[in-house]
Amino acid sequence: MANLKEVRTRIGSVSSTQQITSAMKMVSAAKFRRAQNAILGMRPYSAQLNEIMGDIDVEDGVQTPYHDVRKLDSVLLVVVTSNKGLCGAFNSNVIKQAQARIDHYTNEEKAGKLSMITIGKRATEFFSKRKGLVVGSHDELLDKPAFDSVATLADEVMERFCAKEYDRIELIYNQFKNSLVQILSTEQFLPVMPKESGKEGKKRNDYIYEPSKEEILKEMVPLTLRSHFYRVVLDSLAAEHGARMNAMQKATDNATELLKELKLSYNKARQAAITNEIIEIVSGSEALKG
Repeated sequence: MANLKEVRTRIGSVSSTQQITSAMKMVSAAKFRRAQNAILGMRPYSAQLNEIMGDIDVEDGVQTPYHDVRKLDSVLLVVVTSNKGLCGAFNSNVIKQAQARIDHYTNEEKAGKLSMITIGKRATEFFSKRKGLVVGSHDELLDKPAFDSVATLADEVMERFCAKEYDRIELIYNQFKNSLVQILSTEQFLPVMPKESGKEGKKRNDYIYEPSKEEILKEMVPLTLRSHFYRVVLDSLAAEHGARMNAMQKATDNATELLKELKLSYNKARQAAITNEIIEIVSGSEALKG
């Protein structure tokens, strides 16, 4: 059994850790509420844009450069993680999925060129070890996720696709569901794939286009892509804070259980020490009587 000093030291250490994790949980809860409000406010707007885009029929030959499906020679992966850790498997899941997509395009689809843009220091630090893979990192976007900043990066990605620098662009991130659940998602960002007519039994809305369908598409497609990119960043932020809040809650609960065990061990050690002292006193008294 550990002596009293060792147990007291461990109790102090675990107690300090419990206070830290509890404080971090409160901070994450405040950030989570803000991030949750942001993504819940963005989703209806993004969904409406996607619905309108799905209703515009591009099967009649009216297309944009963003719909251009080409032979797959080069692929760009946009990987979104967090800047900080202590959020459970949030980052490791995204990194594993990104690695799986790298293996897929390397071994199965035989893409000639594979590049990556990272958003989040965890992905940047991990994939920067592979020379020539990361062509850009934008970790600062997570500090203050303003639409203009994210849209600038989205425009850069779209320009590279239109310039035929990349033939396919994918987004890998954690989609927010609730504070306990994050959905690991891989989405094709470009080229834009038109929805099939009559899919899931839904009819497309019939619009009157003014000035023309071509002009509407030229404006709508970039706007929809920018909003989608921004939604992905907000999704990842809300999922991150939810994961960290949950991880800190579990850490606090574990520290509480460990403190109970340590205090029980301390009391046992203290009782044993007191019993030994009493035995020594009684033994000494008996020796003096003899």
